[in-house]
Amino acid sequence: MTTIQIIVGTTREGRFSEHVARWVTAWLATNSDLDIDVLDLRDHPLPFFDGRPPAYTGRDYPNPDVQALGRRIDRADGYIVLTGEYNHGYPAVLKNAMDHTFVEWRRKPISFIGWGNVGGARAIEQLRQVAIEFEMAPLRHAVHISPDIMRAHHERGDTASSETFEPLNPKLAQLVDDLAWWAHCLTNGRTAAAS
Repeated sequence: MTTIQIIVGTTREGRFSEHVARWVTAWLATNSDLDIDVLDLRDHPLPFFDGRPPAYTGRDYPNPDVQALGRRIDRADGYIVLTGEYNHGYPAVLKNAMDHTFVEWRRKPISFIGWGNVGGARAIEQLRQVAIEFEMAPLRHAVHISPDIMRAHHERGDTASSETFEPLNPKLAQLVDDLAWWAHCLTNGRTAAAS
């Protein structure tokens, strides 16, 4: 079965990403046959990257925390990164986690769900460039959560509900369909190359 990892890419107190993660995992549970793994960066506190570049060291990581993150990332066939947009960019904690690893990401597809001004588009565009350096396949389809939807979600009071995200379900379906196709193809390619 194809494993898609949902990476919760923010760790700030009061983060919006928890609401997005709940919506995405609930939608995937009822609308796909994918194996879903939610990786929350709060569960993987790392020092700020200061070691040798992982592109040169492979899986020779400096400490058990980085090893655990690397093993977790390695299990996935594709990724959906959930990212806020901070000052026209993506969160430092996400960049730090990516910079601690490298080979685990290679030849895998990645999609994005962003929020903030312009729906997190600037953060997503920057992450697409990073994904290319990781030798990944960053996909065209993304979900952009506008400030209007964020505001409506908070105004509901019941932030556990995903009702305010429902207008975005067609975009999520398109993202997931595309990601599943690429994950299947690239998994077959990695398997063939390894044999």
